[in-house]
Amino acid sequence: MEQILEEFPGSPLLTTVVEQDAIPELLRPARPSLLQHVPGAVSHHEWFIPAMPLAWAARRPIKGVDVVVSSSHACAKAVRIEPGIPHLCYCHTPMRYAWHFDMEAGRFPAPLRPAAWVAARTLRHWDRRTAGNVTRFVANSSAVAERIRQSYGRPADIVHPPVRTDFFTPAVRRPDPQHFLSVGRLVSYKRPDLVVEAFRGLPFELVVVGEGHLLSRLRAGAPKNVRFAGAVDDVELRELYRSAQGLVFAGEEDFGIAMAEALACGTPVVAFARGGAVDIVEDGVTGVLVADQTAEAMRAGVERAAATAFDHELIHSR
Repeated sequence: MEQILEEFPGSPLLTTVVEQDAIPELLRPARPSLLQHVPGAVSHHEWFIPAMPLAWAARRPIKGVDVVVSSSHACAKAVRIEPGIPHLCYCHTPMRYAWHFDMEAGRFPAPLRPAAWVAARTLRHWDRRTAGNVTRFVANSSAVAERIRQSYGRPADIVHPPVRTDFFTPAVRRPDPQHFLSVGRLVSYKRPDLVVEAFRGLPFELVVVGEGHLLSRLRAGAPKNVRFAGAVDDVELRELYRSAQGLVFAGEEDFGIAMAEALACGTPVVAFARGGAVDIVEDGVTGVLVADQTAEAMRAGVERAAATAFDHELIHSR
């Protein structure tokens, strides 16, 4: 969204809720919906997903602009617009809560999951209906384009999201590999649990970068060769990429910017062969694609990567 606003400076930005301290300065003028004033909605927005359609419906239709661009992974594409104004939706995935609830169930306390599942089924019908508000869809990967086709019956052009390849670059002299790396939020659908378990019994260290609701559980059950680095700044992250034997990615990601950042640093990627990984990783050339989303399969992928002599300059060029 920050990149889109840089292309269209001064454009008004609408959102559902906004946490001012957690976003770039360019996004802070965002105009939130009525949900912003509901206690708990900012800190625990996932609990308020059933109310988000109402929050967008309560807004006045947009008028007096040349075009509306929505950056949507849930509800933003439902924005109301006066007739005659084109709406371009950059869709990061059809609403995962509605279409792939099993991937998001871990966000909800166990007693709330049955009610959340019922709400998800209702949201699916609403999500498909509001797709009719969109003039043209753009997807961030071929996998998301296929989900848009299946969910909405609509075609989508593919525009990969921006990756800072001018910052994430190889070291002048590549250091000896010191570890494997996992980068991303520690949440259920990204499957960091499979990555941690994959390193049980392996003779390599795994460094886990990121925070999330699974952190305490993962730390409690992790083998001794797994180190949790928490949140790191960009410079430290770049050094971790550069010194890694490989990035390990077990989730079915919409795109997977961390995978592209690793390649930009000349580091191969071991990834589950679904989602954005199929656009980013070329098996045996820039990494290893793993067919099954299990700890055993990821472990075998890591062992295969460790035994492969990758061309790091070629990886960077891709």
